[in-house]
Amino acid sequence: MMRLPPFTYKPARSVAEAVALLADHGLDAMPVSAGTDLYANMKQRLFTPKVLVGLRPIRDLRFINFDENAGLEIGALSTLTDISRNAAVLARYPALAQAAAAVSTPQLRNMGTIGGNVCVDTRCNYYNQNLDWRKALGYCMKKDGDVCRVALSSPKCVAVNSSDTAPVLIAFGATARIDGPSGATTIPFSEFYRDDGMRAWALRPGEIVTRISVPKPAPGTRSAYLKLRLRNSFDFPIVGVAAMVTTDDRGLCRDARVVVNAVGSKPLVVDGAAKELIGTRLETAALDEAAEAAFAAAKPLDNTSATIPYRKRMVRVYARRALERIAG
Repeated sequence: MMRLPPFTYKPARSVAEAVALLADHGLDAMPVSAGTDLYANMKQRLFTPKVLVGLRPIRDLRFINFDENAGLEIGALSTLTDISRNAAVLARYPALAQAAAAVSTPQLRNMGTIGGNVCVDTRCNYYNQNLDWRKALGYCMKKDGDVCRVALSSPKCVAVNSSDTAPVLIAFGATARIDGPSGATTIPFSEFYRDDGMRAWALRPGEIVTRISVPKPAPGTRSAYLKLRLRNSFDFPIVGVAAMVTTDDRGLCRDARVVVNAVGSKPLVVDGAAKELIGTRLETAALDEAAEAAFAAAKPLDNTSATIPYRKRMVRVYARRALERIAG
């Protein structure tokens, strides 16, 4: 049995208190809400914080509000189950509901939060192992080593982003509110993620995501999220595709976004796929060309389950299926 390392739990009852506690303890502290991913990683000694600042008591961060003008506002502590069942999300942002419902198991979705999912740690076959396994290998760049075991000559870590909600939020043009020692800032999710498995988010020490804002979709907007995983009952994605299109009253596509995840350290926005769709009526040929553009853009590495060629082919398949679901 793997046991948690010793730590002190300090609950915060407001965002200001959480920020202050994180600042007081510096690099020895980490924030935690449900801990569905963090505690497992701590058992593997991937993280060994001396202090965990508990966000769960902050009731003000658990809400889902939709306004006809402002759009959707989600508190970072809203559970994935609540998001997947919310009427406004289901009606106007179906891809987000699908992504939230695809995370892990029902028990963990009941506990897990949207804030935790957008900040879920990047994953890799050489990193997400127990301490003895990693020690025998000689560790890796992301934890205790100095070389990337996936790409030996890479100057940076190539662990993959495995958040289900991240590509959907990017497709919808969502923004994150970040609170920290210097105050509050807002950043688009398209800029929130970085192409570096070790420093995967635009977060400075002591900062936490507190709120997610999603603009109101334009009339004629449809969306979908599909996920490939090794075990459909609970696994992280090895390919995830979020698609969003907006059509006018003539049925012509006037806006489109296709975002692929789990093939790199940050979600991949496939501009070429959008170009193939805009101006069309989402005919079969347009969907095929958009899926082909996603296939061409994706460059998976040997850092998750399944082979590189298989995952690359599945990008085309899942992009095509997501777009077909929207077109249909």
